[in-house]
Amino acid sequence: MTRLGEREAMTANTTFVIVGAGLAGAKAAESLRAWRFSGRIVLIGEEPFRPYERPPLSKGYLRGRRSFDDAAVHDPGYYAEHGIELLTGTTVVALDIRRRLVTIEPGGAMHYDRLLLATGAQPRPVDIPGRGLDGVLTLRTVTDADAIRAAARPGTRALVVGAGWIGGEVTASLIRRDIPVTLVDRGQVPYARTLGPEIGRVYRDLHAEHGVVLHPEATVAAFVGDRTVTGARLTDGTTVPCDLAVVGIGVHPRTALAEAAGLATDNGLTVNEFLQTSDPHVYAAGDVANAFHPTFGRPVRLEHWWAALNQGPVAAANMLDKRIAYDWMPYFGSRQYDFEMEYTGYAPEWDEIVFRGEPSSRRFAAFWLKDGRVRAGMNAEVWGYARHIRALVSSGRPVDRHRLEDPDVALASVVAA
Repeated sequence: MTRLGEREAMTANTTFVIVGAGLAGAKAAESLRAWRFSGRIVLIGEEPFRPYERPPLSKGYLRGRRSFDDAAVHDPGYYAEHGIELLTGTTVVALDIRRRLVTIEPGGAMHYDRLLLATGAQPRPVDIPGRGLDGVLTLRTVTDADAIRAAARPGTRALVVGAGWIGGEVTASLIRRDIPVTLVDRGQVPYARTLGPEIGRVYRDLHAEHGVVLHPEATVAAFVGDRTVTGARLTDGTTVPCDLAVVGIGVHPRTALAEAAGLATDNGLTVNEFLQTSDPHVYAAGDVANAFHPTFGRPVRLEHWWAALNQGPVAAANMLDKRIAYDWMPYFGSRQYDFEMEYTGYAPEWDEIVFRGEPSSRRFAAFWLKDGRVRAGMNAEVWGYARHIRALVSSGRPVDRHRLEDPDVALASVVAA
């Protein structure tokens, strides 16, 4: 990839534009000032709010236990105090990488010297009858969360479509609000494709114990109602009454702007280990970035808070020609009811899962192995494992599976071996 020359030194006359005022964009802007960049920083967001973190939306914020200020990345005065031009309620409608221009509405064309695309992702739509009825909602923004909170009144019956992380967390939060929930998913058990059936059964049983009615191996054929949803017809032939339906069947990376500009895309914006796109003046971070990862030797796109938190600062450093590879180990966590877990690594495929502890006890660790090597690990209600899992994955060395599963063998010694 072509490096930019010293003739484009980072001076007060230089303009860096960040498209996407979420966590990745906000942390990139913060990092640019921390690196003592003295030029102009413009942070553009479509929402009318200052940058905030999204994980609370399906948990504490949805339950009414956390405020917007709790979720916000920075205090209200931070951006002005640090000379960052925060443009909220603003849409980038065109990108010209040849002339290095972004066109915004409202506002017109703006020149950039470096550009960071942190456009995130958007919920996958459901293309079925009744999808436009009032009460059929998705969760991506604080406005979405406010709509779900407003709809979740006493006596409401909720349907959650999709037992992924958003669906599972929304289900748990609604149950905590004393809203009865029916959970529909096309899988036999939740997370079977990503975590395996053993752990999927843990989540299935967890939801069932909290009164959730589960419909496995089914999805919605149509929502029914006049103007407002009153129920859903499922593909298994049943009809589920509901006054609120939350659809969480995954997201698409928001690449339309990049594609129209001619940037390379493949399951997101294609970037190298320096988070640089096919144009050397343009970088990407967060949900939209499909970044080559040195440890795994392949592109990895993560739809999790961890990637936004850490890719934003690395992209900022590389916009300043620091040439820092993004090699942070993939990580995410989830809490549903009182069951909390952490997942470290990346295992889109595996040969076997090795357990340390019994999954049904809900206090265990799991390790996904490929060719005898640990590719990812999960600790559930046991702590202090993440750094050892990270070391096992990073080493790339074969492990003794019997020592790995033996709770009497310190995990640190498995790493050392």
